[in-house]
Amino acid sequence: MSSPFTRRGFFQTTTAAAALAGMNRLGNTVGLVPVSAAESPTQGKIVPLEADIEPLVRMIEDTPRERLVEQMAARVREGLAYQDILTALQLAGVRNVQPRPSVGFKFHSVLVVHSAHLASLGGADEHRWLPIFWALDYFKATQADDAREGDWTMAPVDEPAVPPAERASASFDEAMERWDEAQADAAVASLARHAGAQHIFEHFARCGGRDFRSIGHKAIFVANAWRTLQVSGWRFAEPVLRSLAYALLNHSGEGNPADNDYEADRPWRENQQLATRIRADWTQGRLDAEATGELLASLRRDSWNDVCRLAVDLLNRGVAPQSLWDAVFVGSGELLMRQPGIVALHASTTSNAMYYLYTTSADDRTRRLLLLQNLAFLPMFRQAMQGRGNVQEVRIDQLEAADTNDPPEAMVEAIFADIGRNPQSAAQRTLAYAKATPNALEFVRKARQLVSLKGRGSHDYKFSSAVLEDFQQVSPAWRAAHLASTVYMLLGSRGADNPLVGRTLEALA
Repeated sequence: MSSPFTRRGFFQTTTAAAALAGMNRLGNTVGLVPVSAAESPTQGKIVPLEADIEPLVRMIEDTPRERLVEQMAARVREGLAYQDILTALQLAGVRNVQPRPSVGFKFHSVLVVHSAHLASLGGADEHRWLPIFWALDYFKATQADDAREGDWTMAPVDEPAVPPAERASASFDEAMERWDEAQADAAVASLARHAGAQHIFEHFARCGGRDFRSIGHKAIFVANAWRTLQVSGWRFAEPVLRSLAYALLNHSGEGNPADNDYEADRPWRENQQLATRIRADWTQGRLDAEATGELLASLRRDSWNDVCRLAVDLLNRGVAPQSLWDAVFVGSGELLMRQPGIVALHASTTSNAMYYLYTTSADDRTRRLLLLQNLAFLPMFRQAMQGRGNVQEVRIDQLEAADTNDPPEAMVEAIFADIGRNPQSAAQRTLAYAKATPNALEFVRKARQLVSLKGRGSHDYKFSSAVLEDFQQVSPAWRAAHLASTVYMLLGSRGADNPLVGRTLEALA
């Protein structure tokens, strides 16, 4: 057969997505109770999936980690479609990995699926399958982690509790407001079976950005799960949505948030009032770099309350929301420069997810709230960084471009050679490169190549996919500075390749 790495061959495996098997509603029954290892194989104790995808999901679940790459490669050589692998990977994750005690840690095997997909689409032909095979191997590692922590498995929904179609939306909203997991599980099953995708999305977009628990992973899960479903198809949505509702209700170690006043929930409560004070035609306005700078200064020093009030004031002065989003993206990048690490990284990946929810929502109130919530989260990320070591007093708008006349290709090679060794030099070189080469195509190509070859952790994929996408969403006045900040957490060229790369390429040969 032809090589599995050609672009045409790769996308032929995804053309079945055009049909997406109709847009059928799942009628299967599905639940969210722990199931022991002894019980999990028993029929009726584990959520059933669509009959055509169940065998592939079972293969991923049951094949030992040390054999999965080779067995899946053999299936690819026989013609197994990329879309089917992506779908099965997502479903295996939501069925086997619990978003507890946090929507993170082992649950990254679910959160990262869409990021791996973006890396596959953006990669070179010869690297097309590498991110997906990495994600398959990573799932097996987290499946083992989940087994050690109690072996949770998604079980069938409580069918008698599933509300009728006409009550599904109200029941879901009530459950999410009361943080009632059982009611939310039954209600979302009804929504999946009876409501349209956009209608359901609006429910989740509101909830995904309402609290700061799990440092943004709730919004990330909403965005990435939704985007993966656009590839796999809506008929597979019910177990994904049930996992999503369960994750959004995570408040481990606390009392019911509905009955308490936790810091993680306060921005949502205040911003619901602030959002009503924004002018009616707020989506129209002027692009204003000075307003972005003013908001950036507030993000560096002020509380989330003050930042959100300033944002409302700027919108009411006629500033376009894009100028506020510029502050979000560039401010997230500045946090990376001040303390490269896991907290600042999540400021960027959360902002990417919140922006996706904002641009995909059709509800004016939800869009206002998502913008304000993202602005509130950045000071909370800033505060969370304080207990994790030294925070540098640097400003992204004061970064100086390197003085170089090198051609773009040489600049890119020098940038990625500096990453991990001299990040400030890499940032200065990137600023010079991006000013001279506004589309930054070679930089993006190199960054994607390196994550496919050297990526080992979920954050390598999540971060690179998020910031390389956001680069295109920042206004031209701030785009070069934003790209320069990414080098503090991107992978450089000096690190060793992931050993899984050679194993995957050999298995697919």
